[in-house]
Amino acid sequence: MTTTSQALAKQLSRPIIEADRERARLLLLDWTGCAVAGRAEPAGVKIAAAFADEAGRCTRIGSSSASPQMAALHNGCLGNVLEMDDVDKRAVLHAAPTVIPAALAMAEHVNADAADLLDAIVIGYEATIRIGRAVGPGHYAFWHNTATCGPFGAAAAACHLLSGSDLVSALGLAGTQSAGLWQTRHESDSMAKQLHAGHAAQVGVQSALLSAQGFQGPRTILEGEQGFFKALCPGGDPQDVLADYGGWLLHETSLKPYPACRHAHPAIDAALTATDAGGPITVRTYADALKFCDRPNPETAIEAKFSLQHAVAICLDKGMPELSDFEPGVIATHAATRARVTVERSADFDVAYPAHYGASVEIDGKISTATDALGDPEVPMSLQQVREKAAGLIRHGGMDEAAANALIEAALTGSLDDYRETLP
Repeated sequence: MTTTSQALAKQLSRPIIEADRERARLLLLDWTGCAVAGRAEPAGVKIAAAFADEAGRCTRIGSSSASPQMAALHNGCLGNVLEMDDVDKRAVLHAAPTVIPAALAMAEHVNADAADLLDAIVIGYEATIRIGRAVGPGHYAFWHNTATCGPFGAAAAACHLLSGSDLVSALGLAGTQSAGLWQTRHESDSMAKQLHAGHAAQVGVQSALLSAQGFQGPRTILEGEQGFFKALCPGGDPQDVLADYGGWLLHETSLKPYPACRHAHPAIDAALTATDAGGPITVRTYADALKFCDRPNPETAIEAKFSLQHAVAICLDKGMPELSDFEPGVIATHAATRARVTVERSADFDVAYPAHYGASVEIDGKISTATDALGDPEVPMSLQQVREKAAGLIRHGGMDEAAANALIEAALTGSLDDYRETLP
């Protein structure tokens, strides 16, 4: 009998073409900007300090080199710090900070080339997104999908690069270590969300390395009676992992133009096209956006990034949101507009979610609507927009313009050595 993991492994072995690798390069660039910027943030500084004595040959952005496991942990944490990493809207997870750090660490560990790295990214995204789309809302109600589904994709990416590894076994080892609870979102000083991503990347690398030594994992981790879906996914079906989606799923990944929770992005898009005549402001959107982002009085940067009220107020007060608009010293400047905002659940947006992230903003009877968020496949960011986003993030992370441009070109066109040498 073929297990779900074995069937998934077969799907992950199908051909990869140059267009898939080009998409992987774009996602690599987007993640790079996020990770370089994250190194200068408090969570980034703390994760580097905690493991400062680690040694090895794999790159840790903004810190000394380390073992592949620790490099994956470090870089995985950094990529999620500023809440600007890519997202699959149907899986409701960020693949980049789990898959790319694992792929990069393993590529350095085995001296792979850029094409191998890109193929590993394609495969890792596929595994993570497929499982994320299958777990269902019962899982997402308590579990952070990036953290719980990310280890599978990180293991798949790492196994693609590591000769002698056993993907099915590694998926079992990764799945049994899956973890990450949403309670972190209810405490503004918690940095556990970043640890979720780093841990998932580390688990993937570790699982691949163990499998290459014959260290066996459970082959029925997904569908088993005490496996991942039975334990963590009420209403989820492991057979949905094998759904026919056509091409590689990294092409359906959404990029984030704004430094806020993705659930706030459709409201931002709607607000950017609204005219503020000074009256009451009503934001209507889907239930998950309210669950995570109904915060009328944010005080910290992370609370502001998870506040529909603050995001909309920024747009109406000044236009396009920037990183600085979410800093504690700036939050109060939007208090008056924020106080005019009320949020409501919309049945129409609920029905469309998660295939479509939508919201509307009503001011004095005039309604602006976004049925899809900028950066989604339906409304893609241009290459120039992605480059500009990355450049701004890289400069935010302390690199000058020339160094930022060199890193961008290396990510988009260079060899693995070119890319490594231009990282800070």
